[in-house]
Amino acid sequence: MSTGTSRESRGGDRGRGAGRGGEAGGERAAGEFVEKVVKVRRCATVVKGGRRFSFAGLVVVGNGRGKVGCGYAKANEVPPAVEKAIKDGMKNLIEVPVESGTIPHRVEGTSGTAKVILLPASPGTGIIAGAAVRAVCESAGIHDVLTKAHGSTNPVNLVKAALEALKQLRTRSDVERLRGVSLS
Repeated sequence: MSTGTSRESRGGDRGRGAGRGGEAGGERAAGEFVEKVVKVRRCATVVKGGRRFSFAGLVVVGNGRGKVGCGYAKANEVPPAVEKAIKDGMKNLIEVPVESGTIPHRVEGTSGTAKVILLPASPGTGIIAGAAVRAVCESAGIHDVLTKAHGSTNPVNLVKAALEALKQLRTRSDVERLRGVSLS
C-alpha cells in the first residue's frame, strides 16, 4: 500500500514529456507541405480510478510558397491529436501573396484578445516574431517580416490572429483590379 507521498499520488509525470501545455516544436514534411507542431496541451479529468489525460494539438501547415493553414484537434494520445490537427489544417489553407520574401503592406489581425501586427521588412531582416507567429510566417514562405503581438499570448489565438492578418493582404495588381484604376 502507498502512503500517499509518492510521485504517482501527487501528479505522476509532471514536468516531463508533453506536460501541462508543453511546447512541442516538431516539424515534418508530408509531400509538398511542411507541418509545424506549435503546441501540445494536456488536459486531465478526474475519474474514479484517478486522472484521465487527453491531449490537444495545434499545428501549422504550409508549402513555403504562399499557402498556409492551421489545425487544432483533440485526442486521447499525442500522435492522433497531431494527425487530426494536420488534417484540419489542410482543410483550412489560405493563399498569401509573398513579394520578394516579404509581405506587400502592413496588416493587423485579431482573434479573441490577441492582436498581431505584421510589417514588411527589407531583405536580410529575417522573421522577427515569437514562436507561434514565426511558425505561420515560415510555413507561408515569408522570409523577412517584423511582427508585434498585443494582448493575449495564447498560441492558438496568436496563430489565428496571424492568419487573419495574412488574409487581408492584397498585391498592387489586386488593388488596381478591385478599384478599377491604375496605381503609379
